[in-house]
Amino acid sequence: VQLQASGGGLVQAGGSLRLSCAASGRIFRINAMGWYRQAPGKERELVASITSVGNTYYSDSVKGRFAISRDNDRYTVYLQMNSLNAEDTAVYYCNADLLQYRYERGQDYWGQGTQVTVSS
Repeated sequence: VQLQASGGGLVQAGGSLRLSCAASGRIFRINAMGWYRQAPGKERELVASITSVGNTYYSDSVKGRFAISRDNDRYTVYLQMNSLNAEDTAVYYCNADLLQYRYERGQDYWGQGTQVTVSS
């Protein structure tokens, strides 16, 4: 199983970016999917997550500015980021709680990370 993230880049403060992350390989079911980020010198933190039925969670720092969504048919999760500011600068990682086979427990899989840089 691989998670391929894309969509990062350099954007001015106040701008927007949309991240995508597609899972591929042998997949039976994907439970929750999410986005984490890690800024230089800081720990990785959960930004947003979404369950298989669409229930969402957002950290307080992005609530009202970011929107997470998923396409279950394409095993893809998205993160629409609006009103970006310098504090959003980080490497963003996608995560999936995924089962490859019916009778196993879900395991965590991670994407390779995509850099988001917001210039002020």
